[in-house]
Amino acid sequence: MSRDALVLRSGILQAIRSFFIARDYIEVETPLRLPAPALELHIDAEPAGDAWLRTSPELHLKRLLAQGHPRIFELGPCFRQGERGAHHRPEFTMLEWYRVDADYHTTLAETRDLLLHVARCVGGSSCVVHGGVTIDLAAEWSVHSVAEAFLVAAGWDPVQAYDADRFDFDLVGKIEPALPPDRPAVLIDYPVEAAALARCRPGPPAVAERWELYVAGLELANAFSELTDPCEQRRRFEACAKARQAAEREVYPIDEPFLEALETGLKPCSGVALGVDRLVMILGDQSDISAVRAF
Repeated sequence: MSRDALVLRSGILQAIRSFFIARDYIEVETPLRLPAPALELHIDAEPAGDAWLRTSPELHLKRLLAQGHPRIFELGPCFRQGERGAHHRPEFTMLEWYRVDADYHTTLAETRDLLLHVARCVGGSSCVVHGGVTIDLAAEWSVHSVAEAFLVAAGWDPVQAYDADRFDFDLVGKIEPALPPDRPAVLIDYPVEAAALARCRPGPPAVAERWELYVAGLELANAFSELTDPCEQRRRFEACAKARQAAEREVYPIDEPFLEALETGLKPCSGVALGVDRLVMILGDQSDISAVRAF
């Protein structure tokens, strides 16, 4: 890792912290080693003795929300099995933030403010050059519903008739390549089957209140209006456990303390997970994650 990249990364971390501190967020730390990582069908946790390394701090952060902390954020390492490539590492740095009395539209606007703040702090401009393309973060973002994007680029609507394998195949092969390269792009309103921790908006058709942000072709952030119903959350965890077992993947215990926190009451809230390494790649005009991590 070059000195310039190390300095840029440090500046980005400082800018992130200054943004949230100015908005009355509290920075917190949650455990890295968990007895029960979040159950998600396509995310595998790294074993750590009789526990696992966290794939995300999400469940612990929402427990803090339930305790009455209205705005919190965390910057720190996360771990996922089998993720290695130009844009992936088994260990990576995640920024997650959560706020009560907010939904996914609220946090989308806040994400835009965050990216503009960070870009201006480290580069003095809202414009970023990546791979020879100038991206203006202050320009109007391209926002498309998942149903609309799939109908145009793949010829079918996964909200009306979900097919998990076809959805993942077309997302990578047809939808993501069709996103505009010169401005941030957002896919919003996902099939309910593709958002295990998100609140659903009744239909027809029902959709999950989820969005994903792409910048310079990189999936950068993922957000939900958070599911706060403990019964529905338990049902989804149990369904995911059965699906993982059927797929011959390791099945993790259900996080009972998290469900107990939901039972005590969690206000309407929204949260965002953002890949810090990828943000450094974008702002540093790098194509490989190894160039923006010290080790």
